[in-house]
Amino acid sequence: MTDKDITRLLAQAPDGPGRYSAVFEALYPELVRLANSRMRGNEATITPTALVHELYLRISQGTPLSLRDRNHFFAASAQAMRWILVEHARARGTAKRGGGQVMVQLDDQLPASGPALTDVLALDAGLDALEAISPQRRRVVELRCLAGLEFSEIAALLEVSERTVYREWERARAFLQAMLDEDAGGGC
Repeated sequence: MTDKDITRLLAQAPDGPGRYSAVFEALYPELVRLANSRMRGNEATITPTALVHELYLRISQGTPLSLRDRNHFFAASAQAMRWILVEHARARGTAKRGGGQVMVQLDDQLPASGPALTDVLALDAGLDALEAISPQRRRVVELRCLAGLEFSEIAALLEVSERTVYREWERARAFLQAMLDEDAGGGC
């Protein structure tokens, strides 16, 4: 399906009871692939399919969204996936269930697999701290790490230059890495 077809489906989505069914049906393989690439090789108790299904329930049953195009859909999906994974990690990380967190390493390349669910809590805390400093940087990290978008796609979505996105990515990555290093070292 082309981007124009997706845009048309998104424009029609808020009208009916199965608002986003057609969009999810068209993009389901991409969403599962994205969820699978983020969770591959981890001891996750939530499967990529379950993550996509939970995403569908949250997007389709919540307040109607005004999604412009495919990239905007994936940006909203990335944010919702983050919330789902954080909730799941918090539930698994309670003392009653053993907990234990692992440090998240950020680099320029998208990893073949995403962070483990226990890493999601550290990343979430870092993104919350980054939000206080720069909401745009947090958005760039979210779109890059969780939605898997390229710099050009993020630039188009945020309506800024690709260079600005890259610069914000570098600053956000440095901030998050410093924060995670400080947490791992017990805070200097």
